[in-house]
Amino acid sequence: MAKEIYSRYPMVKYLRKEALPTALCPGCGGGTVLNAFANAIDQLRIDPKDLVVVSGIGCSAWIASPYFLADTLHTTHGRAIAFATGVKVGLPDKKVVVISGDGDLASIGGNHLIHAARRNIDITVILVNNMIYGMTGGQVAPTTPFGAKTTTTPYRNIEHPLQISETVAAAGASYVARWTTAHVYQLIESIKKALQVRGFSLVEVVSQCPVQFGRRNRMKEPAEMLRWFLKNSVPISKAKKMSPEELEGKFVIGEFVNRERPEFVSEINKLIEEVQEHFGLKGE
Repeated sequence: MAKEIYSRYPMVKYLRKEALPTALCPGCGGGTVLNAFANAIDQLRIDPKDLVVVSGIGCSAWIASPYFLADTLHTTHGRAIAFATGVKVGLPDKKVVVISGDGDLASIGGNHLIHAARRNIDITVILVNNMIYGMTGGQVAPTTPFGAKTTTTPYRNIEHPLQISETVAAAGASYVARWTTAHVYQLIESIKKALQVRGFSLVEVVSQCPVQFGRRNRMKEPAEMLRWFLKNSVPISKAKKMSPEELEGKFVIGEFVNRERPEFVSEINKLIEEVQEHFGLKGE
């Protein structure tokens, strides 16, 4: 029965069938992100052999490894972007994509995220933000909304969340967008754009975690979280006219930046050529 169901799914050619069904919790947004990524790859006609997909540790790290059928690198906690940087410098012709969660990329790996954006290295990062440490028990994260309840903030969270997309845009990325798992078609289009940008690109996906976040915040069903996303999503054009107080608890969605900047690996190669020419080594 399972094989029959998979055979009807057009994107199954991009998945490791032996790893299915996924180990993701029922209602997790990780499947939506995997589907969106596969559709983007398919629509752009990118050969998976030209991809290297890197992940860290956490629920969202499983989206790439073991489920996506390409060369994948499952790395240590918080270091996915550092590994991806090495891959891109060593194999500049490959499309290097990082898929991991907010705890992995924006908490323990936050400095790597900021400085990769500042360097503007040609890597695409799909950051799945479920606003909690899902795999380790539902602890508060740097992305947990103000006032939300978690296992380590059972009364309420008194910290304001890190605004990931805004931070990465300010750091210098070439492309930054944010959507939720309730905005699937927009998400696919942004992933396609991110894959075609030369420079650092980030697509932040606000995703539901009904098991760890939802049930502690009166949203036990995945559909309740999706409705919450839709009700509280604000297009960036509208958000620019709103006060910080009005934006409290909202999800600002859309494209934050789409610009051209010098790319890190290209600048390295230029520097090598300059040094070789200076010392008369060009052509050797």
